[in-house]
Formats: sequence, structure tokens, C-alpha cells
Amino acid sequence: MVAPSPLTSPTLPPQVQTVLNDFVASARDAFAQDLLSLVLFGSGAEGKLRPTSDVNVILVVAKFDQALADRLRQPLRFAHSAIQLQPMFLLHDEVGQAASLFASKFADILRRRVILYGPDPFSAISIPREAEILQLKRQLMNLSLRLRSGYVAQSLRDEQLARFVATAIGPCRVAAAGVLELEGTPSSSPQAAFETLESQFQSSQWEEIRALIAAIQEARLTPGAASRVLFHLLGFCAMCLARVDKLSPDLPRAGGSA
Repeated sequence: MVAPSPLTSPTLPPQVQTVLNDFVASARDAFAQDLLSLVLFGSGAEGKLRPTSDVNVILVVAKFDQALADRLRQPLRFAHSAIQLQPMFLLHDEVGQAASLFASKFADILRRRVILYGPDPFSAISIPREAEILQLKRQLMNLSLRLRSGYVAQSLRDEQLARFVATAIGPCRVAAAGVLELEGTPSSSPQAAFETLESQFQSSQWEEIRALIAAIQEARLTPGAASRVLFHLLGFCAMCLARVDKLSPDLPRAGGSA
């Protein structure tokens, strides 16, 4: 996968924008010239944050010095508490290797990223198709294992299971985008990819499942909804794995972003 252009600055909730701006300023103060780039990715980069969403950022640094990192501890603690900010600290010379080793994750970063500071660190990145196929299989299998364990561990309490399921919906959407892109029919967004594959998976149930997913992501508790969505997602992951198993590492892919 060749990196598409970054997205334009999204419309974020005012509190998120304020805290994010303050964190960027704190990161620049803390790392000074060693902060090379700061990138927003995921649902925040699309301007599609939900109440259960994390705000994901990557800080690309020249070096990870303890004294400099210590200066960012308190701002990060506040930002994590206020807007669920989740940072990744990546050395500049690790960018290419990380993209290859975590191909599926970085393929999503390439699709959904906004540059908040510095140059685009991913503009020259190209992820090998074979690596992305392998990582997508691992991602889907890991997600299936997490869903099974989470059900047994959390399902005695509807509210606990709902919070757990909410964390799995985003990865399912990202996986859907990866499947369609690898098949040569990239979608406009992970959400659109998810809906496309869902309509092909169990179309007769999709409208009802869509409503249950929306309720979970908006933290509206409906008895039994989380269990139903979890088992639906397990079937969805199995369907995606079956499609990925049919992919050839040698087939050319259509251009565009997902």
C-alpha cells in the first residue's frame, strides 16, 4: 500500500480540540527540536469520534530521552483523562520498519491521518501487500480470541460487556477497510467498508445490528444488546478471515484510500 495524501483537519468537539491543541503545544515544549512530527489518526482524523472513542496520536521523535519524556508526563496524564488521548512514540528511523511489522495498523494510519505538527512522516511509506495480508489475518484472529475471552469474563454484567464490545467495533471496521482494499475495491471509510461487508454477510439482520451498535457506542445500555453484537462480530471476523484467505499476495491492487 502506497500512502495516500493526509486528510484535511477534521471538525472535532470543542473540548477535544482544546485539549488536543494544548497537548501538541506541550509536546513541542517538552521535546523541542527532537519532536519531528505529530500525527492524529483513526476516527479522530475523520472527525468521527464517538463517546467511547480514543483520540490516537503518533509522536515521531529524533530520540526518546528520559528527561524530555518526563516533561510530557503531566500533560499526557491530563489529556488521557480528559479526552482518552492514546499516544504512540515512534523514533524517526523506526517508521519504515514499524509499518512493515505492523502492516495492518499502519495501513489504517495511512488511510486516516492528519498532520498536526511537522512534515508528513508517512509520505514515502509503502507497505508490502504480502505483509498486510499476513497482519490482517493476525488482527482478525486476535480480535476473535479477544471477543471470546471478553464474553466469558464480562458477560455477567451488561454494562461491562457493552464497554468491552465498544472497544471491538472500531477494529472490526478497520479490518473491513483492509479486506476491501486488498480485494481491489477500496471504500471511502472504515465505516463504509464495514457496512458494505455487513450487507454481504447477514443483510437480513443488519439494520437491527446497526441500531444495537449505535446504542453501545453512545453508551445507551440495552439488555442483551452487547451479547448479540459480540456474537455477530465473531461471525463477521470469521467471514473476513475466509475472504482474506482467498487473497493472492501477487495480485495488483486498485488505487485510492479506504
